[in-house]
Amino acid sequence: MHFTRKQRILLAIIPPLTALFIRVLGATLRYRDVFAPVAPGDPPIPIGHTIPGPVVFAFWHQTMLTCAHRFRNLGIAILISRSFDGELIARTVELLGFLAIRGSSSRGGATALKQMAEAYNANHRCAFTADGPRGPAHIAKPGPVQLAELCHAPWIGCYHAQPSRFWALKSWDSFMIPKPFSTVTFGWPQHVPPNDLAKVQAALDEAVQLSQKVSKLSS
Repeated sequence: MHFTRKQRILLAIIPPLTALFIRVLGATLRYRDVFAPVAPGDPPIPIGHTIPGPVVFAFWHQTMLTCAHRFRNLGIAILISRSFDGELIARTVELLGFLAIRGSSSRGGATALKQMAEAYNANHRCAFTADGPRGPAHIAKPGPVQLAELCHAPWIGCYHAQPSRFWALKSWDSFMIPKPFSTVTFGWPQHVPPNDLAKVQAALDEAVQLSQKVSKLSS
């Protein structure tokens, strides 16, 4: 990509400051996990980052800041759009120990999916902001399913991170910035089949309900 002088200056300044902000804010947060019920005799649902790769997970774009802190330094591959804003995000998450794959459904999608498949086959955990990069909010796109089918993944995992107190930006996704010393509740539904986008959508909706219910009860 070609960047203007102003953009190059911003790229040199904003990602390091944002990564520092995420580390400092994240150090004040508490994390709590809640899980969907499982049938008698079935194994419990594991917390996503405790599962070694390769795996495929999906989450909503608005929770990216919290997830960037909790899941830092794990080499997780995440798809980031090929735009200037995406470049800012990619450089930030790389400073936090993620593997940024550049592309989206509208720009560089086929190449990005191939690179995500390469990351999966190299035993990376792979994560998608299922409604990114520009929405509609909370509407899952087919990226996770496409990768799972391409790589013959056995399942897709979903989750949601709900802060007890947060600022919501006036953006398309109502991006959430947790307030310092808040508790973030992660909702973990059961894993879903790798070839069913409707079930990915349902699992993400369930993850929101799980985390919001517990967060409200404890606030």
